[in-house]
Amino acid sequence: MENTQKKALLKEAAIVGAIGLILILIIPGILPDARLNQLGRFLALAIAALGIDLIWGYTGLLSLGHGVFFALGGYAFAMHLKLQIPPTASSQLPEFMSLYGVTELPWFWQPFYSFPFSVVAIFLIPAILGGLLGYLVFRNRIRGVYFSILTQAATIVFFNFFNGQQKLINGTNGLTDFKTLFGATVNGRDTQYIFYILTILFLVATYALCRWLTSGRFGRLLLAIRDDEVRLRFSGYNPTGYKVLVFAISAGLAGIAGALFTVQTGIISPKAMDIAFSIEMVIWVAVGGRATLSGAILGALLVNFGKSFLSEQFPEVWLFFQGALFLIVVTVLPDGLVGWLQNQDFEHIRHLFRKPKYASTYPSLEQDPEVQHEKEELEH
Repeated sequence: MENTQKKALLKEAAIVGAIGLILILIIPGILPDARLNQLGRFLALAIAALGIDLIWGYTGLLSLGHGVFFALGGYAFAMHLKLQIPPTASSQLPEFMSLYGVTELPWFWQPFYSFPFSVVAIFLIPAILGGLLGYLVFRNRIRGVYFSILTQAATIVFFNFFNGQQKLINGTNGLTDFKTLFGATVNGRDTQYIFYILTILFLVATYALCRWLTSGRFGRLLLAIRDDEVRLRFSGYNPTGYKVLVFAISAGLAGIAGALFTVQTGIISPKAMDIAFSIEMVIWVAVGGRATLSGAILGALLVNFGKSFLSEQFPEVWLFFQGALFLIVVTVLPDGLVGWLQNQDFEHIRHLFRKPKYASTYPSLEQDPEVQHEKEELEH
């Protein structure tokens, strides 16, 4: 059984590696610069989608506030970029501060002169905030719809706070107009290609991390929390620590996604903390398929490319098309696209090739050779 699982993981790793190489080596030669930049941004969003799938699909924690962590990661790296001011500049402050009469760099900006600190902060600040919020919520056994409401309320608080900080972080306008990084122009073609490659590498690493976390004993504990947390407590486990940890990791992944998205779009603003954007993240996972990982990536790409295509072709009514597509997915494909392919129409094809049926809760049990042998004996 272990050998079978190892072979499956190696096969999956080979597929993921092949897709990554195609994205790095072949796709840039096919797509124009604008579309390549768009693909890079959507791949960054897929990292956030994997984090959502980790806590919602596998752990049953529906967060409607991940836009906060996404924006914090974006702000962390944007602040470093805004401090890359040439010595010849008339002011050694970000330009917007001079407009509001600020004469000295605020204390919380100063650590972001350091590139290593900024890189660590991209993940650590959202992860610490997510862990703290998770601890305050989960230790009181708040879950379900109440947890979702709390995360949504946190989004409103952060959105209003960042909107009001005009002097310190440019308020509703956000941080933009990034100049250089290590002497290279941030918006230059070569620099943006490097960001594109980094996005792919981080996406592959994130996928590997999520696959590792959802496999083995830890993954089974996450599924047990999702399916029957009360029973898990009676079994002697305390789910609080596991939920805090997985929520903090998910928040940190959203921060990484926010930073990579920011350097490829050229702006980060409190708009990323809007409730609508946090709900969009959940929609990506729902469209692709919960608890599938590959579905989260597929959903993020399909929804965002679909939104881009519809807004270009039907600028006046594209929102109606988008809403109709979401309704169709929710009503017709409740398990998402990947879940539909795994559990419905392709089942007879899988049976022809003697492939085991996918199980969303305990796949190791369904794939156990002894269990399969007993089933065959019962059938005959």
